[in-house]
Amino acid sequence: MGKSKWTKALFALLLVLLLALAACNGGDDEDAGTDTDDGADSEETDDDATEDDDGDDAAEDDGLYSIEDFDQIKNNEGEAMDGGTLNFGLVTDTPFEGTLNWNWYSGTYDSEILNWFDEGLLTWDENYVYTNDGAATYEVNDDGNVFTFTIGEDVNWHDGEPVTAEDWLFAHEVIGHPDYDGPRYGADFTNIEGMEEYRAQFQDDEGETIDLSIEEAESIAGIEVIDDKTLEITYIQSTPSLLTGSIWTYPLAKHVFEDMEVADMSSSAEVREEPMGFGPFIVESIVPGESVTMSKNEDYWRGEPNLDEVVVKVIDPSVVVNELETGGVDTVNSFPVDQFPDNADMSNVEYLGIIDRAYTYIGFKLGTWDADNAEVATDPDMKMADPALRQAMWHAVDNDAVGERFYHGLRWNATTLIPPSHPEFHDETNPGRTFDPDEANRLLDEAGYEDVDGDGMREDPDGEELVINFASMSGGDTAEPLAQYYIQSWADVGLEVQLIDGRLLEFNQFYDRVGESGDDDPEVDIYQGAWTVGIDVDPTGLYGRQAIYNFSRYSSDENDALLEDGVSEDAFDVEYRQDVYNEWQEFMVEEVPVFPTVYRADLVPVNNRVHNYYIGDGTGMYRWDIAVTEEEAPAAD
Repeated sequence: MGKSKWTKALFALLLVLLLALAACNGGDDEDAGTDTDDGADSEETDDDATEDDDGDDAAEDDGLYSIEDFDQIKNNEGEAMDGGTLNFGLVTDTPFEGTLNWNWYSGTYDSEILNWFDEGLLTWDENYVYTNDGAATYEVNDDGNVFTFTIGEDVNWHDGEPVTAEDWLFAHEVIGHPDYDGPRYGADFTNIEGMEEYRAQFQDDEGETIDLSIEEAESIAGIEVIDDKTLEITYIQSTPSLLTGSIWTYPLAKHVFEDMEVADMSSSAEVREEPMGFGPFIVESIVPGESVTMSKNEDYWRGEPNLDEVVVKVIDPSVVVNELETGGVDTVNSFPVDQFPDNADMSNVEYLGIIDRAYTYIGFKLGTWDADNAEVATDPDMKMADPALRQAMWHAVDNDAVGERFYHGLRWNATTLIPPSHPEFHDETNPGRTFDPDEANRLLDEAGYEDVDGDGMREDPDGEELVINFASMSGGDTAEPLAQYYIQSWADVGLEVQLIDGRLLEFNQFYDRVGESGDDDPEVDIYQGAWTVGIDVDPTGLYGRQAIYNFSRYSSDENDALLEDGVSEDAFDVEYRQDVYNEWQEFMVEEVPVFPTVYRADLVPVNNRVHNYYIGDGTGMYRWDIAVTEEEAPAAD
């Protein structure tokens, strides 16, 4: 790869990312704050998650904790044994969906399972930039738009067949097919040369799918199989996002799926009952929605894993503490932070913690999903269409109090839609909309939302009854009181908000009703959700016009322009890209299609018998490294 303008710009990008992360970490060599709802890699910290520098309880004075009190990599105690079983808990009050293939999954819990037995062909570092340390390596041409990938010779599917360039191409062909029913197709794919033309050949003038198989069709012009292990992809636009998340790195085993209709793949046994990957563990059995048992993949390309077996099982939030105390599970995907203060001294675990690459938010339904055109259709006549109403609802809630009251400081007031896990692009100078009931009342008064009938609740500007239907998820102990807190806060400024169907919704039902499949429930006016954001800062996948995950269904020309500018050639200049995303963050504070409520600490307790456990990105550690020191997990004293 030559020293082109593109590569020099990339070097400058990496330098700024490194400096920004160092500044965020206060000079420590830990806490490269990131996510892990998607089970990403991570890096190390201190050894006592609950004490400050003086050895005193970090919450002793005010009952509050800080993410800075936690480490990212577990300390190893004792000597690791050969083999053993790790028991991993999925903390949820609902069954996992069981869409166990990266090309179709959409739920957090499915991704947690996938991380044990499958992986992407590329890895990334603590700065969220793709490396050459994964199952495949890459080279880029001087213009930054042609990538040549080479898959390792020893990278094989669990059935022994090699992972090939044809498999990688096949994943792109399936996702690009109009009968594909997953959430992946969007701007990252349409940026591939020839992708839209490829998709169009499967449809007639009315948009109906015609009888043409993938094998019979012309393939994607911008993707070329060079040989069994080498793939070349040409992108229309060279963007800084290509090295930080916009490349689809998950192949699809062509020898398994090629004889299926695309529309049938996601519901097939090969996705739901007998999923296969090329990761460190192999799926042996599944109890649908409840558990997955996996054995080690002795042929794993990095080497033979330390563990013999991994068992992933669903644990209700109400019993997670008991499961950890008794050694029923060694660790969990995430620990309810509201339960941490009462269990901070649990003797048989060490708590790990990072800044989650995520935020919780309130969303406003502003349109529907146009499946025919695969884009949002914003409707100016929606109940929540007035920006003043949305602005007022943000001003009406005190998210500082939410973070302290419900989460003991381990969640905290959110201000913009780019979280502090991306410190180089999070605008820390932007206050968002602060808690200000007087301003909320002023905005509502000026917009014509008045209490016409004297019952204490405001009517809409036409004098009609205004009842706002609120969809919120069930979960831990805080789910119900938190939803009621928001409802009361809005009532305090005269807005009648009620839970849809009068209750909280379980995880899968919630996402069905807010439109994960493209069917927006017209009864939903507002909703409380949470996003784990991508390793790339580009928010197009959540707020772009063609993003099915844009559940608010908001769109505008200005939003389109800002999102496009953020991935333009000019955006290789990091300062330019920062300016664009600062402008976008401010724009969303004004428009408020959604508003962030709290940023989040991700806490994970890990049994003392476990070695080499980590959370977050960029540690250089992987699942095959994990080991245990004894057969059974010790219980708490």
